[in-house]
Amino acid sequence: MPGIDQFTKEKDLVLLRNAAIAGGMIAKRYFGENPQSWTKQGNSPVSIADLEVDRFLKDTLLKARPDYGWLSEESEDNPERLKKQRVFVVDPIDGTRAFLFNKSEWCVSVAIVENGRPYAGVVYCPVRDELFTATSQGGAFKNDVPIKVSAKEDVENSLVSGPDRLLSSPKAKAASLQFQPKIGSLAYRFAMVADGRLDAAMAQARASDWDLAAVDLLLAEAGGQLVDAQGNALLYNKSSTNHPELVASPVKLFKRLQGIFRRDEP
Repeated sequence: MPGIDQFTKEKDLVLLRNAAIAGGMIAKRYFGENPQSWTKQGNSPVSIADLEVDRFLKDTLLKARPDYGWLSEESEDNPERLKKQRVFVVDPIDGTRAFLFNKSEWCVSVAIVENGRPYAGVVYCPVRDELFTATSQGGAFKNDVPIKVSAKEDVENSLVSGPDRLLSSPKAKAASLQFQPKIGSLAYRFAMVADGRLDAAMAQARASDWDLAAVDLLLAEAGGQLVDAQGNALLYNKSSTNHPELVASPVKLFKRLQGIFRRDEP
């Protein structure tokens, strides 16, 4: 990425990595212990664990990089972030509902964005002991081992995960896709595409920057992509943090999937 040398990327990645692991350990203390939780705006759950991890990450990351901006699911949005050259984009617990139901796929997702795109990202799944890391032009890794998306180019028998509504269309059913159970954490669902366990995954509209920024970079560095239904790349740290329906997949597989999931015009 122009303007960012690899040394800076790697330093920032170390910061993110250490913070994500420590934040994950904080959350793990609450896992399976029925932590206090409630429903916030948008009818999504939040727990005391989400807020504690958010506070820890905000204190830790901004203390280390006070000139960076901050965008987190569990912090009040501050438009000052739009004026910052670099911005932390954070989901302290991605998959809170899975977390509260004692499912193992929840994770901590942290990234740093400049000029609308992430250049360092970490997705950490504490219960499964899986740490995904990436820097732009530096590759993607799972527990320090390089990862790649699958080599699948044909939709037939492709392993796909996503919302039932997207996978139950007549076109999807006719394509011989192998539907996998929906993964409760969107970041982890897309990380499974990055490491080749899934051939593709989808997300319905209204996923947010904090769900996506870190795993978007993982996918790109693993040879895949995260795009909207028209094939457009995503931009982050805009006034609106919401995104349309999305597809994560190998580049060559996307065009075939696009024909299945594109909505027909009336």
